[in-house]
Formats: sequence, C-alpha cells, structure tokens
Amino acid sequence: MRKDIPNLGALQAFEASARLGSFTRAAAELALTQSAVGRQVATLEQRLGVALFSRVRRRLTLTDTGREYAARIRRHLDQIRRDTQEISAGHDMGFVLEVAVVPTFATQWLIPRLPDFSRRHANITVNLSARSQPFSFQENAYDAAIYFGDQFWPGTQGGLIFSEGQMVPVCSPAFRDANGPWDESAFERCRHVHLGTRAHAWRDWYAQQGWDYTVHASRGPRYELFTMVTAAAAAGMGVGLAPRILIERELRTGELVIPIDRHLEVRQGYYFAYPEGRPASGALEHFERWVLGLTPA
Repeated sequence: MRKDIPNLGALQAFEASARLGSFTRAAAELALTQSAVGRQVATLEQRLGVALFSRVRRRLTLTDTGREYAARIRRHLDQIRRDTQEISAGHDMGFVLEVAVVPTFATQWLIPRLPDFSRRHANITVNLSARSQPFSFQENAYDAAIYFGDQFWPGTQGGLIFSEGQMVPVCSPAFRDANGPWDESAFERCRHVHLGTRAHAWRDWYAQQGWDYTVHASRGPRYELFTMVTAAAAAGMGVGLAPRILIERELRTGELVIPIDRHLEVRQGYYFAYPEGRPASGALEHFERWVLGLTPA
C-alpha cells in the first residue's frame, strides 16, 4: 500500500466511530474491542496531525475537520463496497445503480413501476435509498437522485420527470361521514394533519379556495413523510393534504377518500439528477431514459 494512504482498518474504525458516535458501538459493528478501535483512531489522528474527535469525559464529538473527513471517507468506503459487490456478483462495472429518492415517491409511485425497468434491463440492479433533504454528490456514493423541487441542484444535470399536479384533502370514509357536509364550516371544525416539510401547504390550499386560513386549521399533528400523513388520515385522526398521484392505491381501495373536490395545483415536481462532469455509465443512461419517459398516470 502507498505510504500516503492510511491503513484501511483505521479508516473503517474512524468512519464507524464518527457515524455511531461511540468507540463501543463501532467496536461491536466491526467485531473488534473498544480499545482496538480507540488505538486505530488515535493512530490515524497522529498520522494526520489533527484531532478528529473532541473527548470530554466519556463523550465523543467530531471536530469540524473530523466531520468533513468522515463524510469523505464514508463516500470512498461506500464506493469500495459497491465495487466489491459488483465484482463478486460477476458483473461488469456500471450494472448496479445507487439512487437516492424521496421516500413516499419511492414507495407509492416509483417502486410499483420498477418491474417494467427490470424486464427491459434484467442485468441492471437499482438500489434505492431514502433521502428527504438535499445532499452533496461529492460526499455520498450515489449515482443519481430523485427529489422534489423547482429547479436542478447546483452542479447537476438530468430532467424533470413530471410536475406534482394536484394536492387534495383526504380522510377516512368514517371521518368524512362524521364531519359532513363538507364545506368551509366543516374545515373550520375538523383537525388538520400537516406535512412538516411543506409547512405552508394547507395555507396555500385555503388561499386557492378563497377561504380564511384560521388558527384552528394551522394546528394539528405534523409528520415528516406523506406516508405518515396519509396513514394518520386513514386512521381517522383528521384530514390530510396529499398529492393525488401518490395516493392512487388508497383511493382505489377506499382506504382514503377525497371529501370535497377542491385542490391545490402544485407546479413544483420530481427531478432526476446526477453530477455534471461525471461520466455516465450505460446503466445510468438506460435508467435516465426510462424514468424520464414515465408519465404521472
């Protein structure tokens, strides 16, 4: 091994400790002793000439340098893992794709359509990871991402899959029947379920209807994912607001109903993107053509 490259074991010990926040948990993951992990990290710090962790009593905290280095090392270790898996599986490079995707879009819309891609390209494996927030491709071992927004992330290319379209109020059939007739006064009475990452969705929906957005409407539970919002609505906890394209199955089965045919038109959409300047593999090109050829219906 080249002299300017640290020992791989030390890098693994450091990355696991940084990710787990503990030498003890890192040792358990790596099947080492706690003291062995500590020695590996100390040797790495000595070699680099910088502190990667701040140690106050028994608390382990990354320094700013340690946090940046951990992100970079994690990306390279992930790439080594992927390359090893591909070689072990007997595939040529590029036949495994790592795609980050917003969770509800993945489970409700993309995954049900992936069998079509598999039939067309049986030699390409698509691995999906849930990511709700923007990230840097430089610090993560993803080939591409599918995210919700109104423009491309800086330094990326790709295409718009489609605009989201209509967001509609949804609830359980029992909740609909118990709170009707569904007019403005019904919404003034019932509990609203909110999506935390779209804090103004209900306010915008009210504005599009020409109704007053009251303090009562702004209250109610807040959840991180659309699947949580729709699950709460299906359980009778209130009325949620969800993209129509992501609740097709629930509407067909009757698990959810739309109590009033009033919607919010959303111009933002779902983007497929990958880094500019990075050579695209044949597998990525096939997946890009396929996903950008899909339609909302």
